[in-house]
Amino acid sequence: MKNPFRQRVRKILMTTSTDIKQRIEALIELINTYNYQYYIIDNPEVPDAEYDRIFRELQSLEDQYPELKQPGSPTQRVGGEVLEKFAEVEHAIPMLSLDNVFDEDELTAFDKRVREWLNTTNQQTYAAEPKLDGLAISIRYENGILTRAATRGDGARGEDVTANVRTIKSVPLMLTGDDIPEVVEIRGEIFMPKAGFEKLNQTQ
Repeated sequence: MKNPFRQRVRKILMTTSTDIKQRIEALIELINTYNYQYYIIDNPEVPDAEYDRIFRELQSLEDQYPELKQPGSPTQRVGGEVLEKFAEVEHAIPMLSLDNVFDEDELTAFDKRVREWLNTTNQQTYAAEPKLDGLAISIRYENGILTRAATRGDGARGEDVTANVRTIKSVPLMLTGDDIPEVVEIRGEIFMPKAGFEKLNQTQ
């Protein structure tokens, strides 16, 4: 089955009369898609050589037309300095730790608290997933652009690790889609998979 997205992007890339701005935007969209396939779902569609060719074309265009360079471009995470000392930042909303439950009675009590908070007696549906043990992080986007990443710290204040987080390819520098909030914070865990840990050990 033909992929309409890839056909549309390739048409833009192959049309020499296409406006440079559209060409850059198409390259960014394509690279972000390939990054998602490679780093998130582990199912790359193109070989590394093709990815590198597209990436170099984007770099070349941005060098020729710096006024068209976007803050969310994939090129903006490359060559960034990883900081070792961090400024302290205050969280707009405290980052609290998660509670644990160890038996069915505690789980039932949790469900009861949820219903009371929602002011309902209706049965609730929950989504469950493994709890990965990593570094708690808050990533702030303004108008879809990553503007700050901070550790949890003591819950009220953390450390500004924006420069470091920008180097993580699975973290988007720019959000895409409809109805993106003007300001949104995404909170979760940053962790290193076993393969990455073993690779790091080999280089040290």
